[in-house]
Amino acid sequence: SCFIMSTGSYVYFQFVQQWPPATCIRSKKPCSKHRALQNFTIHGLWPSNYSNPTRPSNCVGSHFNESKLSPQLISKLRISWPDVESGNDTQFWEGEWNKHGKCSQEKLNQMQYFERSHDMWMSYNITDILRNASIVPHPTQTWTYSDIVSAIKSKTQRTPLVRCKRDPAPNKNAPNSQ
Repeated sequence: SCFIMSTGSYVYFQFVQQWPPATCIRSKKPCSKHRALQNFTIHGLWPSNYSNPTRPSNCVGSHFNESKLSPQLISKLRISWPDVESGNDTQFWEGEWNKHGKCSQEKLNQMQYFERSHDMWMSYNITDILRNASIVPHPTQTWTYSDIVSAIKSKTQRTPLVRCKRDPAPNKNAPNSQ
């Protein structure tokens, strides 16, 4: 989902969520501790602009400092924003802050950036939205792109961008994409 904020070198935020089982399948690393997660989780909140949506320009800001996050927020982020690949949540948050979050410092400090991300995850619960539309990710069940987009758009009033990534070693009995 995109949220318009017109200051700095970006004009909107991309709120990016991921499906952990598919992330683990694509990863060459084992996803031991989070493999059983069956909820969409945060991948990042990315300040973006229309000319280069994946990376804002002229981005400056302070580096990640875990001590700026409250213990309560850290507990929440371990649920909404876990590192599904390596299990090192703090390192994942640090990478996302240093690559994307510090670009938002004109509008959000580090604590606000992570609070806003968690609050958006709570408000836009993609797992529940899809489940209510009888869409539950499964290795052998498929849905049309338009069914997924329609379900999300009907509950959020925003048109999501949904990306499917192919399984690098597909199961012969399963569809080609996750």
